[in-house]
Amino acid sequence: MTAARRATDRFLAAVGARDARAAAACFTEDASYANVPHPPAVGRAAIEGLLGPILRRSERVRWDVVTASYTEERAWLERVDRFWIDGREHHVACNGVAEVDPARELITAFRDYVDLAPWRARIAGVLAG
Repeated sequence: MTAARRATDRFLAAVGARDARAAAACFTEDASYANVPHPPAVGRAAIEGLLGPILRRSERVRWDVVTASYTEERAWLERVDRFWIDGREHHVACNGVAEVDPARELITAFRDYVDLAPWRARIAGVLAG
């Protein structure tokens, strides 16, 4: 198993546990996380701040990996991200690329590519409540 696989598996487990602090701890201190095309959140505190609201609002979270490819320093993850809010599942297809420091097994950059228009249409009213 590669360093990138171990690092991203830890991150996905933290997301599934709805633990934004543990998810942010999977990153280097100066890492970035971007929901492209938005500007990236930089640093662990900012990454925790990005992930925290949706993880806290959800009763359950599961990011299903559909296909994946790994090298020591990079992971490509095609996913379906699922969030259960107020008893209903909301999902979005996503492609993520994680850059990893293999010596530390920490993520240095994570970029998620999502078609945001359908996601916003699906979730906007839910998050406003």
